[in-house]
Amino acid sequence: MSNVRAEPRAGGCIIRSVVYDADRIGRRVAELGREITVAYPDGELVLIGLLKGSFIFLADLVRAIARPVQVDFLVASSYGSGTVSSGEVRLLYEPAAALTGKHILLIEDIIDSGRTLGALRDRLRSRAPLSLAICALLDKRIAPPIPEVRFVGFQAPPLFLVGYGLDHAEELRHLPYIAELG
Repeated sequence: MSNVRAEPRAGGCIIRSVVYDADRIGRRVAELGREITVAYPDGELVLIGLLKGSFIFLADLVRAIARPVQVDFLVASSYGSGTVSSGEVRLLYEPAAALTGKHILLIEDIIDSGRTLGALRDRLRSRAPLSLAICALLDKRIAPPIPEVRFVGFQAPPLFLVGYGLDHAEELRHLPYIAELG
């Protein structure tokens, strides 16, 4: 694959295989942008990126949406340096902007256990938005169904994935593709 850079080891881990290459990701993000544009023809639309994992996806998605949007961020943590969620969701930063009466689209890199999204969904609902939906780049489909998940880039395999914003111990976010970490 021409867009795969050799990254055989990172923090003692090995990249096993590319799951989604950069071209496929780009095509799907463009499709999501069109879907979101159609879904929100009116009103104020605020995209709230869940940092740090969503930042690359969010940047590309904003450029693919053909209407004005506002952007803000949330910072939550549930992984630390492990490869399995700790189960504890800590909110480190939330938007200061008023969200009342606005369409809120929470942008997530990957839906895994669903605990983080559940906690953030409840927190955002308390801010009285006009609507609340979730757009996830990847969904492993292991979490209980989350009704607010309206847009999904890919149904992901149950692997530990890195690249395109997803990390392992703060490394490998820079990869232009999504790969399985071994």
